[in-house]
Amino acid sequence: MYYLYHIPGKKIGVTRDLNTRVTLMQGYKENEYEVLEQSDDIDYISDREIELQKSYGYKVDRKLYKHLFNKMNINATQQTSTFPCPVNKLKGRLADNIGLTWHTEFGQFKITKRNILWIMANVKESMYNNERCYIYNKAFYEAFFNPHHTPQTELKYDTSVDKVPDRFELIRIWAKDRGIYDQGNSHTQYVKLMEEAGELAAALLNNDKPEIQDAIGDMVVVLTNLAELENFAIEDCVDLAYAEICNRTGIMHNGTFVKTGITADQATDLLKKTL
Repeated sequence: MYYLYHIPGKKIGVTRDLNTRVTLMQGYKENEYEVLEQSDDIDYISDREIELQKSYGYKVDRKLYKHLFNKMNINATQQTSTFPCPVNKLKGRLADNIGLTWHTEFGQFKITKRNILWIMANVKESMYNNERCYIYNKAFYEAFFNPHHTPQTELKYDTSVDKVPDRFELIRIWAKDRGIYDQGNSHTQYVKLMEEAGELAAALLNNDKPEIQDAIGDMVVVLTNLAELENFAIEDCVDLAYAEICNRTGIMHNGTFVKTGITADQATDLLKKTL
């Protein structure tokens, strides 16, 4: 079944898997998009997508969905697997082709919800054609298909430093799976944040580096969930904060950065009030 979905003010698109493509990949909850039509006729749904994109005044896709879908022929060489689309279209194409398999010298590869994240983190644009992109077969094999590596059944999300394109997205997936967004609330997350802050304080006093690292990570997780519960993306919160500080000038005073316009004594008084 093909679903013609609408994200108000953003886009109209087609997918076979709403949860993966719209929620997990694009970050929209069920109440933030609508299904306009559904059909098992790919010709009809492809034409209808273009028609509605024009009607709603959105950017119109250059190619019909059926052409994109039918052309997902992955070309495997000894070193690489090449996808027939540009990098900025790959995530959606992968989501629509979950279960697709292809053969390499390392054996059969398969697109799954879990390894899409890895593919997007490691994909490279072809230097010969910007309408094509590729991954290295051995790296993909080692990450997911090597029987002597961490088995797929034991690893739900691959969180290796060099394999995750969006740690915040992984945190949100993890939290959603555990009911934090459905059953939790901002107040409980704030209490959790204070608990983690206390653990960080104790770790700093003891100069316990592993515990410091762990506490900082836990606080980032809690802040990500708190932002989500307040209908914000943590990425937007960070971007907003950076936009405010990126051009800020000032001086260091007693180990603290004091922005221009505040005297050192004022800064010291403010710090005392917060401690």
